[in-house]
Amino acid sequence: MTSVFRRLYFFLIALFLALPLIVVAGVSVNQKQTLAFPPEGFSASWYGEIFSNAEWRNALAASVTLALLSAMLAVAIALPLAWFLWRRVAPWANIFQLLGVAPFTLPPVITALGMLTFWATAGFYGQPWTAVVSHAIFFVTLPLVTLSLGFTSIDRSLVEAAATMGADESAIFRTVVLPLILPYIVSGYAFAFVLSLNEYIVAYMTVGFTMETLPIKIFNALRYGYTPTMASVTVLFVATAAVIFGLVARFGDLPKLLGAMASDEK
Repeated sequence: MTSVFRRLYFFLIALFLALPLIVVAGVSVNQKQTLAFPPEGFSASWYGEIFSNAEWRNALAASVTLALLSAMLAVAIALPLAWFLWRRVAPWANIFQLLGVAPFTLPPVITALGMLTFWATAGFYGQPWTAVVSHAIFFVTLPLVTLSLGFTSIDRSLVEAAATMGADESAIFRTVVLPLILPYIVSGYAFAFVLSLNEYIVAYMTVGFTMETLPIKIFNALRYGYTPTMASVTVLFVATAAVIFGLVARFGDLPKLLGAMASDEK
């Protein structure tokens, strides 16, 4: 009887968490341009408008480009930092890890305001590449954490054996370390990509008046009234995140990526 109540409890929790998405998904298929739930009629044309309407299509392209480049830069920053922290075990090295985690732990508004001030002072405000750099700095924590977990899982005796056989640092990294941490690189990239795709505040503060990403486009479109296309974009975001995280869970060691310790082998 206890298991029945437990299942019922978790089902109600899951339903409560899923209700906002259910409502948004229902609104996105309204036949008319209305914010009505349950939907009045059914039409998937609002999803097609994301790709057929030039403004929404350009915003989608801007968001995807920004997410791809910023996630790549975030991994490029996190990888050598995580490698350094793993190879150089010293108390003072934790300062660099703290610097890598700090942008993500601060309130997004504070981080965005600091980046706005920096780029405006440097004279680069409004340049699209500043959003790439800003997102990379803001989300570098994610690949840094996953890569740190990946390095921690490596048996150091493998590195010592490679060094004993005459391999230098670059050869050790290329032939021993890189294949072992590749899943962590991919997962860190995926996490940074998904969050960058959905991020609004930092992008708006850096390039909000010169480049429209999808989140910025949604907020700008609200000034002229509601359209179910906004709900369609939201469902598209959620579906993209679900697919990417599902692939990470399917082909990667998700518990270990989330920080769980491996169980002792018998």
